[in-house]
Amino acid sequence: MAARRRDEEAFPYKMKDLCDLTGVPRQAVHFYIQEGIVPEGHKTGRNMAWYGERHVERIRLIKKLQEEQFLPLKAIKAILDERDEAFTPAQRQLLSAVKDRLTATIARPTKPDDTVEVRALLEATGVDRRDFEELVETGLLATMRGPRNKLLVSRDDTWLVELWGRARAAGLTRDDGFNPKLLTVFEEALAKLFTREVELLTTRVSHRSPDEVASLLTRVMPLIGELLVKLHESRVRRFLNAAV
Repeated sequence: MAARRRDEEAFPYKMKDLCDLTGVPRQAVHFYIQEGIVPEGHKTGRNMAWYGERHVERIRLIKKLQEEQFLPLKAIKAILDERDEAFTPAQRQLLSAVKDRLTATIARPTKPDDTVEVRALLEATGVDRRDFEELVETGLLATMRGPRNKLLVSRDDTWLVELWGRARAAGLTRDDGFNPKLLTVFEEALAKLFTREVELLTTRVSHRSPDEVASLLTRVMPLIGELLVKLHESRVRRFLNAAV
């Protein structure tokens, strides 16, 4: 009985309560848990689980990041995974100062009103609704409802839809098995690379001032992008030469 009382104190909410407290539908909560963004509840049966304040706080934070920052789930998961463990207080202070200096460029925040209507975007890019919905399902793209219930995306994220439209036009058809979910292959590889980049940044330039680090990032980021393109081209070329 004592153990049960402790469970009731730590996990007082059913799924319905969790949805009511956060304003997030059941299907979305289950998806968050499945993706590891929200921890599992305390199970008391095969189809019964209880939830606590940490679940409420986590779901509210996810909702805030989606609605106010237009962050897709992949980015939110990375933030939540890194938030408590990745950086020392000194490193966090440096990164915060660097962010302030790059707010007008790299770290520019998304404004809630700087959005594009999905319907118009799909018409302009030639991307069909099914492909768009799969882009959202991958967690690479976030949407929100605007006035008159119009579906919107951040203007900063339209490049992904435009790029997929160009990929379709280039010949990547659904009949051949190409769908937006394949983009997660590249995103997962890049996520690992980015983790290493952050480690290098925080350990090797932490002695520099925020102004110096911000200036360094501005100069080096285009070079890294060029390096990745050239390395990819080089690997494709070597693969084809070896295959013939």
